[in-house]
Amino acid sequence: MLIFKEGIFMVKLSTLLTLTVSMFFSAIVNADSYLKREEVGAYIDELIQQHQFSRQELEEVFKVAARRQDIIDLMRRPAERRLNWHEYSKIFLDEQRISGGVEFWRQNRVSLERAQRKYGVAPEVIVAIIGVETRYGRVMGRHRVVDALMTLAFDYPPRASFFRKELTQFLLLAREEGKSPLGLMGSYAGAMGYGQFIPSSFRNYAVDFDQDGVRDIWQNRVDAIGSVANYFSRHGWRGAAEVTVPVRVKAETEQLLAIANESLRPTHSVAEMAQMGVIVDGLDPDAKVLLLRLAGGETPEYWLGFDDFYVITRYNHSRLYAMAVYQLGQEIIKRRKRAVG
Repeated sequence: MLIFKEGIFMVKLSTLLTLTVSMFFSAIVNADSYLKREEVGAYIDELIQQHQFSRQELEEVFKVAARRQDIIDLMRRPAERRLNWHEYSKIFLDEQRISGGVEFWRQNRVSLERAQRKYGVAPEVIVAIIGVETRYGRVMGRHRVVDALMTLAFDYPPRASFFRKELTQFLLLAREEGKSPLGLMGSYAGAMGYGQFIPSSFRNYAVDFDQDGVRDIWQNRVDAIGSVANYFSRHGWRGAAEVTVPVRVKAETEQLLAIANESLRPTHSVAEMAQMGVIVDGLDPDAKVLLLRLAGGETPEYWLGFDDFYVITRYNHSRLYAMAVYQLGQEIIKRRKRAVG
């Protein structure tokens, strides 16, 4: 496909018309351009000084970037904060994701097995991440990434510092990978591709797993699989037998309620949990764990999370998210076994 280069960004000719139309309408609705804001001007100066960007090209991008109130609204009410486990699990442990996971595994078995050999991450974990994030590539995000990151960097004070760094990472990514910053789509938080990598994650963990010279997590399943596996490996995935296990408690004491969900990192030993009334038959007493209390059903569920459960939360800092990934992976394994049995 014909590609032309202008300055620091390369744009596929087939997307030029789409980008031109997008820029035209954005200019209409975004009369109050980000370029008029003093803090954006200072940010542009910073990018030029620290990363040798062209002022003209940055201004071309920023004058088109649109403030999106819907993105701010979504950031204020993520599902992990609004829903209990009973409600949250229904979203991700549905028939479409389970059967879709079985099919995704079947279609990509060779790449998944190679990723397991190289990175030590089991196929069900990789498949479940991609299933939870994008329904196996079906839903990769409908927001223009530059709009999302500009909005959050300059109009969402609670996390402005974080998203300004991600905006810088995004512009560097676009330059390095030959992408137009106006052409990439993603989530309301600026996450992209099969595995929904934010820009810094892409630059640090995305891999060219099929060795074709390009890191492509948007259209290349092989690269997406290898990138998710590399992310987990780099964050300390151990591949231990236990990720999380259900347990019972003798009573819901104040002591147990105080430590339930207190930390994402395993800090108490199994032996300590037993002393506090958790029934831990057959578990290594010296293993470090965290206590999960999942509400929403008739009675709360209690689980112990091990080191690899903590690693899942490095992908998304949520107990509910990590549990959804784990349980979806287990359901996919069960379905595959029934299919071949």
